[in-house]
Amino acid sequence: MEDDIILLEAEEKMEKTIENLKSNYNTLRTGRAATSMLDRIEMDYYGTMTPINQLASITIPEPRQIYIKPYDRNDLKGMVGAINSSDLGLNPINDGNGIRLIIPPLTEDRRKDLAKLAKKYGEDSKVAIRNIRREAMDQVKKDSSFTEDTRKVEEEEIQKLTDKYVKKVDEVYAQKEKDIMTI
Repeated sequence: MEDDIILLEAEEKMEKTIENLKSNYNTLRTGRAATSMLDRIEMDYYGTMTPINQLASITIPEPRQIYIKPYDRNDLKGMVGAINSSDLGLNPINDGNGIRLIIPPLTEDRRKDLAKLAKKYGEDSKVAIRNIRREAMDQVKKDSSFTEDTRKVEEEEIQKLTDKYVKKVDEVYAQKEKDIMTI
């Protein structure tokens, strides 16, 4: 029973690592507009840093355009400032009622830079998965209730799980790289 818990905890942590990777990839810009590009942009809202997507409705009227309509028009200036200070590299256009973000097509160099960044996120996730594997292996080694045979079986199961999640990282990265490099 104890061995199942170690394996389940490791799998849960590895699944969270994959979710985190996907979340990081959502913030990377491809050639198309996506509301998820704004997920990590926050502005000062009455003394609290609050994500823009909680203070406005965000729509995509055209494939290369995002429209942000704040629930309170007084927040427009703060949102423009937050977008300008973010790493998006987009120039917000304030039309008095909302903000338009025009997404320019990516240059070849920018695509390569984004692909490198995506690869770095993937490598970081693999390191995190390997750290989870190491923790699980340590738990198995420390547990005196395991026989030598059971310990070997457990370590093999943990390695299989690790291989499965490293492969998942590679698949998620390959899809994101394809999205980035597609013109």
